[in-house]
Amino acid sequence: MKCLSLDETLADYLPELVGRIENADKITLRMLVQHRSGIPDFTRTPSYWVDPPQASSDNLELVLDKPADFAPEKSYGYSNTNYLLIGEILDNTLGYSHHQFIKEEILIPLELNNTYSLLREANSDDVMSGYYVGYEADMKTNDFINPAGSMVATAEDVGIFLRALNDGSVFNEGEQEIYSSIYTYEHTGLLPGYQSIAKYHKDIDTVVIQFNNTTNFDGYDWGLAEIIYNRVVKIVRPDREE
Repeated sequence: MKCLSLDETLADYLPELVGRIENADKITLRMLVQHRSGIPDFTRTPSYWVDPPQASSDNLELVLDKPADFAPEKSYGYSNTNYLLIGEILDNTLGYSHHQFIKEEILIPLELNNTYSLLREANSDDVMSGYYVGYEADMKTNDFINPAGSMVATAEDVGIFLRALNDGSVFNEGEQEIYSSIYTYEHTGLLPGYQSIAKYHKDIDTVVIQFNNTTNFDGYDWGLAEIIYNRVVKIVRPDREE
């Protein structure tokens, strides 16, 4: 299996995208991971969430031949397209699905038995319903199959994984230094119907996770979630003021 280099470009790994994604010859794998590529986010396509495409190729098609949001490394812009492309690079390099790689290298060693690569792998009765303001249907049936949001897990499994990231037990020799140089040891994120905050607090040696199952995209829900999360952390601190 070929080793990946953070400084190789999108053109090196997916040459077919040269001329289809602006700056493909300048965007490195590091920039994709850090959301500094400038590649537009396919989920920001108008009315995207009304009927989101299932295939990665269909999602990618939404941003091909579109102008970049900014020049590579000149700004930060969260883009799910970055994750989609990382997944494609992994699949091509591995010669098999990155889902299987994650299972063998992370899920099995950490005994994350309630974490699934795809929604369809989980028991639907065990999945929490999710609601998006202005949309009546339960969002839990939306199976996001691309790397931008396909995995499903319990709060307990998320906590185990986050602790393993921070204590280094999930890494092989030399891997933690690489991870530390490009990404953080926590996560916030959302899909229609769901949002989450998961962080390890070193001073109290505690992982605090918050899952919400109602969202909208005007920013109000996110701000409120941050306030509630910070209050929860304050409550669990042993030195909190009564």
